[in-house]
Amino acid sequence: MPDTLVALDAGHGGANPGAVYGGRRESDDALNLALAIGSILEANGIQVFYTRTTDVFETPRQKAMEANAAGADYFVSIHRNSSPFPNQYSGVETLVYNRYSQAGVLASNINEQLEKVGFVNHGVNERPNLVVLNATDMPSVLVEVGFINSDTDNMIFDTRFDEIAQAIADGIIQTVNGRA
Repeated sequence: MPDTLVALDAGHGGANPGAVYGGRRESDDALNLALAIGSILEANGIQVFYTRTTDVFETPRQKAMEANAAGADYFVSIHRNSSPFPNQYSGVETLVYNRYSQAGVLASNINEQLEKVGFVNHGVNERPNLVVLNATDMPSVLVEVGFINSDTDNMIFDTRFDEIAQAIADGIIQTVNGRA
C-alpha cells in the first residue's frame, strides 16, 4: 500500500463550473471533497496525485494524461450529478469504462460506503465514452456524489461532509488492500 498512487480528480474547475444550482458550483464541491479525501488517503499511507488543487480548468484528456504520466495506480474523479428538474432524483452512482473490471470493484466499494452515509445507491454504470475513463492507463472511476440540484443530497453533502470523504477514502483503501 505505501507504493500505491491514487490520482484524485476534482471535476470541472475554472471557467467550467460544472452543474450549478442555487449559487452552488459542482467544481467547488468537487475540489473541497477531493482535497479532503486526499488528506485521509495520505494519512493512511497512500500517495496522492491531484489533477487540481485550485479553481483552474484542464480538459479531461489533460487530466487523464497527467495521471498516466504520474504512474497512478487508480484514478478517482469526483463530481456531483444533476437532473433536468430540481429534486427530481437523489443518490450516488459511479461511472466506469467496464463494470467487470478492477474499476468496477473500486466503484462498488465506494458506492457501498456512500450508501452507509445515507445516499441512495444507484449502482455502477458503464460510460465508455468518457475520456477520464477511457484514456487512463489504470482502473478509473467517476463518482457522482449526489445530485447538486437535490435539497436532500445537498443536506447530506453539507452535514456529513467528513463522513462522505471518509467513505470514499475507505472504498479506495478497501480496493487497494484487495478486498471486494
